[in-house]
Amino acid sequence: MPAEFIKLYEENPDPKKIRQVAEILRDGGVIIYPTDTVYGIGCDITNQRAVERIAKIKGINPKKHNFSFICADLSDIANYTRVISKTVFKMMKKAFPGPFTFILEASSQVPKIMQMNKKTVGIRVPNHNVPRMLVMELGQPILTTSIHDEDEVIEYSTDPELIFEKYQHLVDVVIDGGYGQNVASTILDCTGDEVVLLREGLGDFDSLL
Repeated sequence: MPAEFIKLYEENPDPKKIRQVAEILRDGGVIIYPTDTVYGIGCDITNQRAVERIAKIKGINPKKHNFSFICADLSDIANYTRVISKTVFKMMKKAFPGPFTFILEASSQVPKIMQMNKKTVGIRVPNHNVPRMLVMELGQPILTTSIHDEDEVIEYSTDPELIFEKYQHLVDVVIDGGYGQNVASTILDCTGDEVVLLREGLGDFDSLL
């Protein structure tokens, strides 16, 4: 059966549709959804089979890949990371919600499949109502990894209808939130003494300093 194609826009997402998608996530579903950067593919972080499905779709080893997950706000983050320095916490308060991924030391609450050899986890709080409302409805974070386009010029897939065409037999839901960005999030490694810019993306690192 092909995936469901559900329209959910950033402004006033339909709560009924949010509940519908959260229920699919709860049942181990894999979804494609809009963020404030590129479209993401994700699932409930506690569902190992769903995480493995995503790894298979992307052709990666879940034990070696650095997955990130989406939280609704900063209040969730303490559950999944070890002690965060005051400097990093201040930066996160400025950055979130926004197009940043913070790499932090993972706590023991992070499901084992997501604890790669490095024992780190990426945290995102996107400035987009759809993924944040899904997390709130689900009651826990959603794993997120971006969708790459096969086009050499365009790195990420931005058109939800083309995404649906390509992934409809691999996932359970594709959310149409309009055209996505073609620039991913800015990644900051906060596991050492100093914050290191790993990838410059949509977020302006200097604005956090």
